[in-house]
Amino acid sequence: MKLLWVFLWVLSTGVFWTQSSPKTRVLLILDASNSMNSAWGNQTRIQAAREILNQELEILRGVQNVEVALRVYGHQTAFNNLNQDCNDTRLEIPFGSNNLEAIKNKIKSIEAKGATPIARSLEASAGDFPDTLSRNVIILITDGLESCDNDPCIIAKKLKDKGVKVTPFVIGLGMDMSYLDKFKCIGSYSDAEDKESFRRVFKTILTNVLQRTTVQINLNDVHSIPSETDVTVFLYEAGTNHLKYSFTHTLNRLGNPDTLSIDPSIRYDIVVQTQPMIEKKGVEIKKHVHNVISLDAPQGYLRLTSLSRSAFNPLFEMRVIDRSTNKTINHQEYQRKSKYLIGKYDVEVLTIPRTYRTVEIKQSTITNVEIEAPGQLDFSFVKPVVGQLFQQNASGKWDLIYTFSEEIVAGKLLIQPGSYKLIYRFKEKKSSGYSNEKQITISSNKTYKLNLN
Repeated sequence: MKLLWVFLWVLSTGVFWTQSSPKTRVLLILDASNSMNSAWGNQTRIQAAREILNQELEILRGVQNVEVALRVYGHQTAFNNLNQDCNDTRLEIPFGSNNLEAIKNKIKSIEAKGATPIARSLEASAGDFPDTLSRNVIILITDGLESCDNDPCIIAKKLKDKGVKVTPFVIGLGMDMSYLDKFKCIGSYSDAEDKESFRRVFKTILTNVLQRTTVQINLNDVHSIPSETDVTVFLYEAGTNHLKYSFTHTLNRLGNPDTLSIDPSIRYDIVVQTQPMIEKKGVEIKKHVHNVISLDAPQGYLRLTSLSRSAFNPLFEMRVIDRSTNKTINHQEYQRKSKYLIGKYDVEVLTIPRTYRTVEIKQSTITNVEIEAPGQLDFSFVKPVVGQLFQQNASGKWDLIYTFSEEIVAGKLLIQPGSYKLIYRFKEKKSSGYSNEKQITISSNKTYKLNLN
């Protein structure tokens, strides 16, 4: 099954963008092959392409130093299994400064009927541009692979050999990921899953064409490699709480940080929501170039676990504390790992009694906070009790570790192994003389039954 693709090609013979070459030329190549008549949602593919192109091309209307042209293939000769017209490609509207309406009208009238000569269209497109001094862009919209004999990869190489640099931006809709391997010879790509994703990406391409400013944010590991990712990034207007952009940091399929389109007219305060968070203030985005913003974000993992398997279901949490600020940065559940910047942290495990540790997080490794498997205290009181549980500390004094509710007369508690002292009296007794104490010993994975009659 053929699938809908969009390619962005940037052709030039020199620097990607300079102030001395201000003109940008955008060549649209539209697939009008027979397969574009296939259903896509509640429309056919050609109908969806017409709609999106005619609506989103408006962003180019009246923009200075931008010219647009239209090439179409597969629209002149009907598809025939016995004989494909592989020369069915034509420049319908040449470059011009005021031809957007003509391009839109031509797109509305195009009927899909023929073959898919991608390579020959690409080869012919190099001659559609008046010169190689401008920033020349090709956006190819197609729903499938080459159906003729030529190989787009070979054509791309030929163009490069002639001194024409070809850099595609590929978007495929609903494709098999293995399908993308056929285009690695050309360059990078991304995918979209539906019509609205296609619209969004196409709009982004046009915005990039006009803006000519790109940004990537490198989150570097301990080796200064931008391998850290999958965290939220906020970009505030510098010195304010005005949030301009928010996104989940992503590495693309080539393992590189995604390229973003950011307004270069203001400075930014960047906040990366690692644990603890990272800030970089007053960042300037340079116009007309690809900006790389690097932040040191080396991270590793922390996990709360038991030395041995627990017979019970401990729903413990661990409080992770930033040692530099003494602030809690996360509450982490038992047996779940979370990511933190490398360094030392204090942790408090919300066991009974509390467990305290200092841990060190290292790059890309899991640091375990190991506690003993708890035991279970089953308590049953014949009547409400005023009672507290104590543990003897290293100096010989007794520390409070748990206070029983006066309203609960039966229940279960998970308690760490050890020896404890219970001081209590029945609530109805109005004299301290009725106080009692009881020694309790808790063992891992065992139940201690406490009955007060």
